[in-house]
Amino acid sequence: MDVQFEVIVIGAGPAGMAAALYASRAGLKVALIEKAAPGGKLVKTNEIQNYPGITQIGGADLAYQMYEHSTAFGAEYLYGDVVEVRDGAMKQVICADGTIYQAPYVIVATGTVERMLQIPHEEEMIGHGVSYCAVCDGAFFKDKVVTVIGGGNAALEEALYLAKFARKIYIVIRRDVFRAEAKIQNDIEKEAKIQVITKHVPKEIVVKDNKVVQLVLEHVDSKESMILDTDGIFPYIGSDPAIGFLKELPINAEKGYLIVDEHMETSVPGIYAVGDIRKKELRQVVTAVNDGAIAAQHIFHQYMNQ
Repeated sequence: MDVQFEVIVIGAGPAGMAAALYASRAGLKVALIEKAAPGGKLVKTNEIQNYPGITQIGGADLAYQMYEHSTAFGAEYLYGDVVEVRDGAMKQVICADGTIYQAPYVIVATGTVERMLQIPHEEEMIGHGVSYCAVCDGAFFKDKVVTVIGGGNAALEEALYLAKFARKIYIVIRRDVFRAEAKIQNDIEKEAKIQVITKHVPKEIVVKDNKVVQLVLEHVDSKESMILDTDGIFPYIGSDPAIGFLKELPINAEKGYLIVDEHMETSVPGIYAVGDIRKKELRQVVTAVNDGAIAAQHIFHQYMNQ
């Protein structure tokens, strides 16, 4: 089945939802395609405290408000796992179930996917003690011991969230200093449940009776091993752009991140990239919605000038 639109937005994170909002409010026929719940990483974020005009809000709450707004002017929210995009006067967006959506303009807003630790027993224990979403799974670790891997904002924010449930939280970082903002570091220092382990990296997950029971660490300098008793492991070591479905297109990219112009248009005319998937300095909700608005507005003007 082929379905035609004027704009297709792939990905319903903040950038995609902002694009759908601006394009549909301008009167364009818009499809917003997503393979999971709307919100992207917002759904996995406990609290947002740096979105202008909103002092503090839960990530899932903000995601729901954005979703309601993004579809308020007629944008169609469609479930779809996009596996390929084909170029042409009418771009073809092909989903895993065989559905093909067509439009002259496509906005890619698929964000990034979390990196794995690449250590023994990690993949097999996902959902059985290994999780990449503290907001999703934190409640399963009530009164247990968990270990967060990573020293950036995301890692520390999730460690603070886990402190609501777990009796103890280890934070393991490769370096001897955090990369996170000063305020978050201060919050970590005030939380008695959290213990920071510096200059160590994870080497192996120890499993017993199909449960995570320990994490083997290695000191980055001495190479000595250290064993933590832990019930859960939450890796937050970065992410990579989700661009596998674009592999057949000659889009300019740097380390997988799509390069765009000031209108958010890629090197393939008619295909735009917004949010975390594009090459940029700052990846935040506020910059994502900025990207989506710019792309949608430029597409609107393209139609006006035809």
